[in-house]
Amino acid sequence: QVELVESGGGSVQTGGSLRLSCAASGLSSARRYCVAWFRQAPGKAREGIATIAREASSTYAPSVWGRFIISKDNAENTVYLQMNSLKSEDTATYYCAATEFCSSMTRDEGAFPYWGQGTQVTVFS
Repeated sequence: QVELVESGGGSVQTGGSLRLSCAASGLSSARRYCVAWFRQAPGKAREGIATIAREASSTYAPSVWGRFIISKDNAENTVYLQMNSLKSEDTATYYCAATEFCSSMTRDEGAFPYWGQGTQVTVFS
């Protein structure tokens, strides 16, 4: 059973930084897994913003390219999302999601069967 637990959300001023963590248990290193970060702002659709594969290749949405960095620590079974140069439009609930059958570097939420509970990020001016 795969379980994901996010942490690290909070409130930060425009231009600041936050690092989110996603503690993942149950993912098999023998499978081609991917872990992704999504976010959902009130009244908006959920948006896939970054994906990292088992071999550490990654992809980003244009909205966060150059500002956010996804990484993972295999020893800690944790995926991180370093968020820099935060803007008010980054305010959202952030979720991590995982799949053990990652055929492409997708950010399509339908490809991810496992989800965390979410963590709130608020960026204020």
